[in-house]
Amino acid sequence: MKVLYAILCIIGAVLPLSQFVPWLAAHGLSIPLLLQQAVSTPVAAFAWADVLVSALVAITFIHVEGHRLGMPHLWLPLLCCIVVGPSLGLPLFLLLREHRLENVAHARSPLDAHAEQARSE
Repeated sequence: MKVLYAILCIIGAVLPLSQFVPWLAAHGLSIPLLLQQAVSTPVAAFAWADVLVSALVAITFIHVEGHRLGMPHLWLPLLCCIVVGPSLGLPLFLLLREHRLENVAHARSPLDAHAEQARSE
């Protein structure tokens, strides 16, 4: 899964930025123009509404699940959600989560084996 999440991070960064960087180069960081164009058609408004809701869900999940697992560096996927979007933030969090789950499993394995042995004695 880690390889898949890493690939999704790359795709999730490259695709949105390949559209935004040329717009940014042409218009600068014009927030009023960005917002005006984001809602200029019903389809554009639909897409942006979907992205905003997805970002809120991803940020909530990252915060809750990250704290539940005691994950360090939660600021990084949260920042990616805000700066690039959930297309990068969510797969990055899932990649970091896989690393965390592996580390927890490796750290527990010797202890679990020892506990099992102690119980059987």
